[in-house]
Amino acid sequence: MGFSGIGVPGLIIILVITLVVFGPKKLPEIGSAFGKTLSEFKKSAKDIMDDQDKDTVSSADSDKKSLLKE
Repeated sequence: MGFSGIGVPGLIIILVITLVVFGPKKLPEIGSAFGKTLSEFKKSAKDIMDDQDKDTVSSADSDKKSLLKE
């Protein structure tokens, strides 16, 4: 089960609980830190995917070159 089953009422409840626990002054800091963490995660995931694509292409090229030599 993922986050897709939460819905709008669940998100509102989570926001209210977060507001009560951390207070309105800390909420922007938490949001900013969460946003930076999420963007770093996306950047790392994209870099990994790009590296895998490059490895796949280079191995396919080397396979083609070895077939052409034969």
